[in-house]
Amino acid sequence: MPQIIFRDSVRFGDLIEVTTKNSTYMLFVVDSRNFLASGGWFERKGRVPTRVQIPGCTWGGSAIKLDVIAVRGLCIEFQDKAVTSKVLRMKIHRETSLN
Repeated sequence: MPQIIFRDSVRFGDLIEVTTKNSTYMLFVVDSRNFLASGGWFERKGRVPTRVQIPGCTWGGSAIKLDVIAVRGLCIEFQDKAVTSKVLRMKIHRETSLN
């Protein structure tokens, strides 16, 4: 399992499964900044799927790492400043084309 998922390593159709300390999120890749999110906070609020942007990851403060989507031990920040608990593990399910 990867320790880090860089923005430039994903493509349309990939599904990123992220388990944090408190939740599991499924992030369908629209492009490197836009995702359809379900699980976790979105599921609890009945807002699935929700189109979101992910500016990057944070250590819990105001500093943000912009070139990543998920990093083990850091928190994912969504565009509305919502922040997940620390990422424990993540997996990319690659979109496969029949062409």
